[in-house]
Amino acid sequence: MQICTNCVMDTTDPDIRFDSKGVCNHCLNFEKNVRPRWHPGDQVGQKALQAMVEQIKQTQKDKEYDAIIGISGGVDSSYLAYWATRVAGLRLLAVHVDAGWNSELAVQNIEKIVRNLGIELYTHVVDWEAVRDVQLAFFRAGVANQDTPQDHAFFAALYQFAVDNDIKYVLHGSNLATESVLPFAWGHDPMDTDQIADICRRFGAPAFHKFPMVSFYRYYVYYPFVRRMKVMRPLDFMDYSKETAIELLEREFGWKYYGGKHYESRFTKFFQGYWLPNKFSFDKRKAHYSSMILSGQITRAEALQVLATPSYDEASLKQDAEFIAKKLEIPVDEFMGLMRQPNRHFTDYKNNAAKRKWYFRTTGMLFKILDKVRRFRAAFKF
Repeated sequence: MQICTNCVMDTTDPDIRFDSKGVCNHCLNFEKNVRPRWHPGDQVGQKALQAMVEQIKQTQKDKEYDAIIGISGGVDSSYLAYWATRVAGLRLLAVHVDAGWNSELAVQNIEKIVRNLGIELYTHVVDWEAVRDVQLAFFRAGVANQDTPQDHAFFAALYQFAVDNDIKYVLHGSNLATESVLPFAWGHDPMDTDQIADICRRFGAPAFHKFPMVSFYRYYVYYPFVRRMKVMRPLDFMDYSKETAIELLEREFGWKYYGGKHYESRFTKFFQGYWLPNKFSFDKRKAHYSSMILSGQITRAEALQVLATPSYDEASLKQDAEFIAKKLEIPVDEFMGLMRQPNRHFTDYKNNAAKRKWYFRTTGMLFKILDKVRRFRAAFKF
């Protein structure tokens, strides 16, 4: 086991590389490619944030809403909702996708946020039979990313609501301050309909036809190019601190923290806190804390101290495992027995990796050509 001398990423990431000083490729990439283009709260960032807000308001001025936001009750989406309404003055439509795994705390947080901010909320309840069947198929498939069904359903509903309400802007809570490090080997694209369909076919998911799906074309072509929808990440342009955000949410709204990143979902808590580290040796806390080290929110020593503690206590594990098994309608022994099955990689099933590679290569070349044309026209005043 080798651990980075700068962050807390280690060789549980099979693709990790170290330089002569023991600094990992995640840190080196951040310093070379991310930090120079990242302007959290400085003059450049503030100007970009202001331009973003003005663009949204101008484009949507004759519409009912300025932007749509997915809200889970977590820190990032809750703080983003606060900023968008109280600071930016945007008219939001909030969408919550209920896939059956919300903790009571998450539901209470959502209610407090939308009520106090005066945001209209629509809750989309995914057919539970479909969710159960797809998630059982994924567990039996033995792949790492067990959050794929929830994530896919979330984006399927969110983007469809944006289309239905003629909203071009999606506010997203993802941010470099806490998520700049995320090993590719630890997961796979949750929007991969090829993989979802193949796993459901192989392992049986009778209610799969009722599960919300987004095709490759619709997600990668129709939404961004035909509908001209834009996903905005405002948190990257402000001095976003997770600790400060939690303090504000608690003070202003009585919001309560739930103990871990994405732990507002009881399923995700089990998946990230137990399934990944115990079956695949992937502890997502390492990526999260490494991101926060690079953004200056915690020290490496503080992160190591937290990582020395178990990600799950025995009492909570027993309770959550029994709860999840009961909801999935299988015996708890059978459910926990899935941990002992062979680990599988996403490439063991049909997947969209080749299509995504072609897509990003093609669009990257296209954007470079368009940029050259723009510069040429500007230089010669066409």
